Formats: sequence, C-alpha cells, structure tokens
Amino acid sequence: MTNPGLHDGLLSRARITFTLGIVSVITLVGFEAWATATAMPAMARDLDALSGYTWAFNAYIVASLLAMVIAGLRCDERGPRGSLISGVFALAAGSLVAGFATNYLVFVLGRALQGVGGGAIIVAVYVLIARAYPESLRPKAFLLLSTSWIVPSLVGPLVAGWLTDTISWRIVFWLVPFFVIPPLLLMIPKMGALQGGEPSSEFARRVGAGIVATIGLIAIQDGLSRANAVGLVEAGAGFVLLIFSGKYLVPIGALRMARGLPATVMMRGIIAAAYFSAEVFVPLALVETRGVSYTIAGLTIAVSAVFWAAGSFAQSRLSGDADRAPIVCLGSLVTAACLLTLPLVVLTSLPVWIASISWALGAFGMGLAIPSVSVQTMRLSPESDQGINAAALQIVDSVLVVAVTAILGLFYAAAVAGQGATPQTYALLWVISAIVALVGAFLAPRMRPITI
Repeated sequence: MTNPGLHDGLLSRARITFTLGIVSVITLVGFEAWATATAMPAMARDLDALSGYTWAFNAYIVASLLAMVIAGLRCDERGPRGSLISGVFALAAGSLVAGFATNYLVFVLGRALQGVGGGAIIVAVYVLIARAYPESLRPKAFLLLSTSWIVPSLVGPLVAGWLTDTISWRIVFWLVPFFVIPPLLLMIPKMGALQGGEPSSEFARRVGAGIVATIGLIAIQDGLSRANAVGLVEAGAGFVLLIFSGKYLVPIGALRMARGLPATVMMRGIIAAAYFSAEVFVPLALVETRGVSYTIAGLTIAVSAVFWAAGSFAQSRLSGDADRAPIVCLGSLVTAACLLTLPLVVLTSLPVWIASISWALGAFGMGLAIPSVSVQTMRLSPESDQGINAAALQIVDSVLVVAVTAILGLFYAAAVAGQGATPQTYALLWVISAIVALVGAFLAPRMRPITI
C-alpha cells in the first residue's frame, strides 16, 4: 500500500512536477486526438475507406479496452509509472504505423496500437491524481485535464488542416512521436514514490474478461458495419460477450445501475457515448454537405475545448466531497440540447459557424459532467481499487462509445450504399445521440449513494 507519509512529504513536494507533467502529456495527447480527427476525412478518401469510416475511430477505442484493464491492475500493484511509460511509447509507435499505411487495414492496425497507448496513459494519469493529490485538490486536478485540451483544440485542427490541405494527412501522424515522448521524461524520476499494493488475485480473470470484451466490441463493430442478417447475428453475439465479461470489469451492480459507485461508473459511458458518437460525424458532415475545407471543419469543433474547460472550472468550485449527481444531470441535459440543435446546420442554410455554437454548448455540458463523474468515482473508491475503478471508467466509456458509434455507423453505411449520405442522414445520427444524453440525465440521480 502507499505510505501516507509520502503524501505529506515527498509527494507534496513532487506535485508541481506532476502537475507540469500531466499538463504536458495530456496537452500533447490532445494534439494527437484533434489533429488526427481533422485529417480523418482526407485519409478516408485517400484509402477509399468511406464505407468503413467509423473503424478509424473505433479501432482506437476497442484496442484501448484491454490496455485499460491491464493498466488498472498494474497501477494498483506497482503504481502508475510503468503504465504511463509503455502507453506513451505505444501511442508513438501506432502513429508511425498509421502514417505509413498504404491501405486501410494497416491504418486501422496503427490506430489500434495508438489505442493501446491512449488507454494505458489515461488510466495511469487518473491513478496519479488519486495517489498524489488529496481529495480536496482532485476537482482542480481533473480541471487540469480539461484545460490541457484548450491549446490542442485551437491549434491542432488548424495545423492538421493546413498540413492536410497543402501537403498530406500522413504528416499529421508522423509528427506525433516527436511531441508525446519528451514530457514523459519530466515525471519519470518523481513517480517512484507512487508505490502500488499487493498483486491482485483477480489478475488472470480480469485480463481474460478484458480479452472477451475486446472480442465482443470487435464483433459489434464488424457486425453492424455489414448491414445484413449475418452481421446482426455477429453483433448480437458481441453484445452477449460484453454482458458476460462486463461483470468482471466494472463494480458489482454496475450493469443494473445500482446506486453509488456502480451507477457513477456507468454514467461515464452513457454521457461519453452521446457526445463522442456524434462528434465522429461532425467534420465529415460539414465537408460533405456544406463543402467547407478540412481546416474549417476541424476548427468548427476546436472551440469546444475552451467551453469544456469552462464547464470543468464550474464543477471544480464544488467541494471535493460534494455529491456530483445534480451537476452530472445538468451536464447531460446541456449536452442533449447541443445535439438537438446541431442538425440545423445541415438542414438549413444557417452559417456553418452555428455548428461551433451548438458544439460549444455540448462541450460545456461535458465539462460539467465528465470531471464530476471522475471525482465521485475516486471519492467512492478505496485506495486499493483506484486503478481498477479508473480502468472501469474508461472501459465503460469505450464500450458504450463503440456501441453507439457502431449503431450510427450502421445507418451511415446504409445511406452511403444507397443514394449517399444526405443532410437528413446526419440529422438522424445526432438525434439518436441526443436521446442517449437524455437517458443519462434521467439516470444521473442514481450516482448518489444511499448513505449520502
């Protein structure tokens, strides 16, 4: 177990280094995320991948699931240092593979390797926050994660769009290793103090469940993308595998939304699925229906990070031990409002910048909700389970984002196979995402433990 004295002595002196390191790592991971999302439509056209477009996003998420399971267990046993190091190098390697891909399969494999890195990094950062910061400082620490995305969101799409428009989308991926590795060196010397605990007796079972869940996610994505009877059977089998394995990867009672920690973990996935499933189609919709450049399409959603940070700042004003259910409910409603107004940009002749306003509104809602879910999860988790519960947050996020995105991808692929995607197609996708957000608002009160 972690020595409490370290938090009062060595760790208190190391928090400045950790703060700088967290900001640096997440900022540069943010550059990768925003830049690659901006370049994705060009990649899809170059590699003839429009019909399987969602695989470019879901491969990252699917691969990150197993990485998060292992990282969570390793963080509880040995501390977050090893998971953070391996995650950064996997992200860099995956970026190179994707950048040099000559066909879509190799590109998807590169995205999967990026997902392995991203999954390990985010779990390690969550455990770092839980171990190095006292409860009173955690809301502000999670605010750091949100503010770290501001510069990448504003600069990343602009740079990536310019590189894509003038040179090649491949440059966007080739640059990632040069930026994500250096900040890691800042934290490594200080992270030795963040010790782990006892080896988990559930290691083999949890990893096995993670493998089954990963297979289930692949089956869902692949099955729904087929848009036929065989594909539906495959997707159904994938859902069965997820339900079977899920009970080993999330807190007991999570699948039935039991009050307290189980429901809190599930809320992360519901809210994320609503927002990120819709985001996949925003740049594509603007390019295809409004004829804007890749740069403008990327910048349309880039401003969202500023408003996400604003929402996160608002939640950080609450006490670290305050119940977060009401603010998560509010955040879900705000996000739903964003998704219900977004179709106006493709269905009417309103200026394209209206999409930025809608998306900024949703980002503010996400800034209220996502950090609040993280704070409540860490508050309700014993120290020995911080790693696996941090992983559970990310796993639920991944599973539900992939599932909802795959469902939207089914509608999109059917449209492409028919007369092509129309403005009505994108409007339907965003309305479905809005319904998911409204479900989250309805279920958010269950985050409140009975004892609160």
